[in-house]
Amino acid sequence: MIDLNLLLAWGATYKKVKTGETIFREDDACIYYFQLVSGSVRWLNIDEEGRECIHAIAEAGESFGEFPLFDDGPYAATAIANTDCVLIRLYKPSFGELINENSQLLLAFTKLFTKRLRFKYSLLKSMASNSPEVRIANLINYLKSENKSFCPDCDQLKLTRQQIAGMTGLRVETVIRTMRNMYEKGELSISRGKVFCKDMIEVISA
Repeated sequence: MIDLNLLLAWGATYKKVKTGETIFREDDACIYYFQLVSGSVRWLNIDEEGRECIHAIAEAGESFGEFPLFDDGPYAATAIANTDCVLIRLYKPSFGELINENSQLLLAFTKLFTKRLRFKYSLLKSMASNSPEVRIANLINYLKSENKSFCPDCDQLKLTRQQIAGMTGLRVETVIRTMRNMYEKGELSISRGKVFCKDMIEVISA
């Protein structure tokens, strides 16, 4: 998102986190701008039953948890490391000064937020259909269009069934059954439990 050398020039520092470690929690006060150098982080809310509602999975080069940097509110969601990660973080006041002096970065964040909002609208629309296949197909198509969570060489989907469930509002059992149906229809390939998808999936609303 932001060039590492630029962040370092403004005083950013690196931090290592381990798999499963919480980076910040929902309702915490914001102290830093976070950007991933390596690994992946899921950004989520947890309901009363302990189920995760995953909003996004950040990958290397991407930022996450930016809302409080712009509205001075608390974090809207929790960030947890999916893998061992290296982060780069910049103090919030320094981030504000950096944005003020680099208007192109403000435009880049505006485009980023707009893109995420469009995806949320698409996901909400698919949820209204009550079709698990539509929800999963929309998610897969979005990830492929953004070159996220897919192996660029073999087209393997790098999400677990649990993570797909958390991103679509479905139960894991429903995800497993639906993806099996999609495999039988030729929309997905499944080998040794791994899911592959080369092309965009045609979405037909129920």
